[in-house]
Amino acid sequence: MSRKIARASKKVNISSSLESEDISLETTVPTDDISSSEERDGKIKITQQLIERKELLHNIQLLKIELSQKNMMIDNLKVDYLMKIEELEEKLNDALHQKQLLTLRLDNQLTFQQKDARKYQELMKQEMETILLRQKQLEETNTQLREKAGDIRRNLRDFELTEEQYMKLKGFPEDQLSIPEYVSIRFYELVNPLRKEISELQVKKNDLSEELSENKAQLKQLTEVCMILIAGGKKLRG
Repeated sequence: MSRKIARASKKVNISSSLESEDISLETTVPTDDISSSEERDGKIKITQQLIERKELLHNIQLLKIELSQKNMMIDNLKVDYLMKIEELEEKLNDALHQKQLLTLRLDNQLTFQQKDARKYQELMKQEMETILLRQKQLEETNTQLREKAGDIRRNLRDFELTEEQYMKLKGFPEDQLSIPEYVSIRFYELVNPLRKEISELQVKKNDLSEELSENKAQLKQLTEVCMILIAGGKKLRG
């Protein structure tokens, strides 16, 4: 601002000096001692000088106007650039905020999925323990039944009957049967249901074994899925 004022004052001084020079030139020319031709030449020279000075002042004024216009353009450009910078900063802040929201949402979803995976894994573990306990109980029961059946076979091997023999002896009245025949009939009636029960238990055991194998396979798959989810969550966080 001080430089502009200094320049303006300088230009004003120049113009005033030029005007004073014009006036001095006009007033200091002698009129009595020179001839008419010299007077005419002097006036032409003075007029040319005045025209040149006026043109110079006019050019200076045009330069001032052009400089002022360029300064205004520069100020407008500065304002535009500042507004664009503010808009870009606002967009950047919005993008950072959205990124934070998405990161938080992803972390929450990952934590929720990990909790669900742990709950499901624990549930499958409990079910597997229950199935294993049932299988163990059935195996113990089956072992006990086999031991009982073995004892009966060893002790009453002579009283075993085929179905045909049983049907034949069953057709006689009890008072006509001997004691071994009567015991054999009773033994058949006792052992045959046990044999059927053993056969049914064997079928159940086979079914439970297949179910156990399927559950083990599912547990293995779920464990692998849980490990993949946990590893993916760590990568996303990193």
